[in-house]
Amino acid sequence: MNLLETKKQIQNGKTALGIELGSTRIKVVLIDNNFETLASGSFTWENQYKNNIWTYSLDQVWEGIQQAFKQLKASVQSKYHIPLTRIGSIGVSAMMHGYLPFDKEGNLLTPFRTWRNNITEEAADKLTELFNFNIPQRWSIAHLYQAILNKEEHVDNIDFITTLAGYVHWKLTGEKVTGIGDASGIFPIDENVLAYRNDFLNKFSKLPEVAKYSWSIENILPKPVVAGKSAGELTEQGAKLLDPTGSLKAGSLMAPPEGDAGTGMVATNSVRKRTGNISVGTSAFSMNVLDKPLKSVHRDIDLVTTPSGTPVAMVHVNNCSSDINAWVNLFKEFADATGNKISTDNLYQTLFDSTVRADSNAGGLVNYSYLSGENITKIKAGRPLFVRTENSKMNLANFFLSQLYAAFAPLKIGMDILLNEEHVQTDVMVAQGGLFATPVIGQQVLANALNIPITVMNTASEGGPWGMAVLAKYAETGGVKKLADYLDEDVFKNPESMTLTPEDNGVKGYEEFIGDYQAGLPVEELAGSKINFQEGEK
Repeated sequence: MNLLETKKQIQNGKTALGIELGSTRIKVVLIDNNFETLASGSFTWENQYKNNIWTYSLDQVWEGIQQAFKQLKASVQSKYHIPLTRIGSIGVSAMMHGYLPFDKEGNLLTPFRTWRNNITEEAADKLTELFNFNIPQRWSIAHLYQAILNKEEHVDNIDFITTLAGYVHWKLTGEKVTGIGDASGIFPIDENVLAYRNDFLNKFSKLPEVAKYSWSIENILPKPVVAGKSAGELTEQGAKLLDPTGSLKAGSLMAPPEGDAGTGMVATNSVRKRTGNISVGTSAFSMNVLDKPLKSVHRDIDLVTTPSGTPVAMVHVNNCSSDINAWVNLFKEFADATGNKISTDNLYQTLFDSTVRADSNAGGLVNYSYLSGENITKIKAGRPLFVRTENSKMNLANFFLSQLYAAFAPLKIGMDILLNEEHVQTDVMVAQGGLFATPVIGQQVLANALNIPITVMNTASEGGPWGMAVLAKYAETGGVKKLADYLDEDVFKNPESMTLTPEDNGVKGYEEFIGDYQAGLPVEELAGSKINFQEGEK
């Protein structure tokens, strides 16, 4: 598309905006009618560990969104020499799960409790038994029930609970809704009616400790909305929240807000049955779209949905790339101290490339990249931990390969359940996330770890907010086409991708590593119980 046509689309409000609040970055992406990125903006933020809770400040939510949108506006002005005042459609995405309870006046009753917290074990266990359906610790209903079991004072004043995406959407539109994929991390979904499971709502309501409250569970949850439907319009107040200068006009169509898992599925064209995708970042998760129900209830497998409501088996792990990033920062600090200035991108490339000289088992080195607890391995409190024996081969190549191996280890343990016990079949598995911005290395390690072919698309490192912008465009159509057909026929006409298959030596080496990794988990558990954070420390 030429510059003149692009300017016309921007002036006429024919663009779509995707907003995604990730674990380390808030990013906004503006796309045109051809789904091409016109401009973007971002804001770096970080979770905080306060009073034994992993949290983010809601003030920083809006600071981040506004700063990212300000960058985007400046980029539009610079590239196309026109102001951005109208947007056709907007979608909000964010980290799934967690707990944001509000009273009737819209006041937040507790600090935001994110997906990263492992503080709802009792509630999750009891609800799983009650429903005969896996309720993970990070789900909103587990947080609510744990607060009830803890007899927290705020519970009596609850008028509305939601996720981070649902909260931002509510403030932009006034609508207390969320996308069905995001809703499936709040409370179990009935795929036949595309709503919360009524039988489970009734069971929950009848629990004696729940029944004493004046609110009813079905009235305090956000309403699920499927992709392709309208979820309201950007209000005057919402427009000023995005753009405090007042130049952005209200009236944009708002798509149903989604979780980052849903946008990852869209960005990788993985919403059709027997497709799957893996997203890696601070956390990691695989989404496997099911063509038949699972045979058993697994505590390590979430049953969620695509943005259109199709059942998905999700393996979610709390820890992935944070420890890698910490070590890269340490190497950069050392390089700077020696006067050898190197860009962060080049440093990642150098360290990733070093692993081609590593032993396939990482030389017997073992690493645990647990900045927080990890449900799949039953670790309540995470402590990054590096272990080697006197016979281990300690060198840069093996050390950094052990970091990559560790990043995928909990995901490997969860995926083995799906592949080996449930025999879930996927025709394609697409990976995305910043870790794959460095070509080939991480992709090959993941293929070896899971022993399945892994495809990476050219949007691998920037998929989430772009995927949300695509969902905003889809909402403009009213969902006339099925989402899977829309992505195949309208969005991914000429996809650019690369597929790597497992290497026999790499698969064998990773199996050796994961054996040592699992054997050493009691040491990681002990570290978590004996080495404690100071209150208020990140």
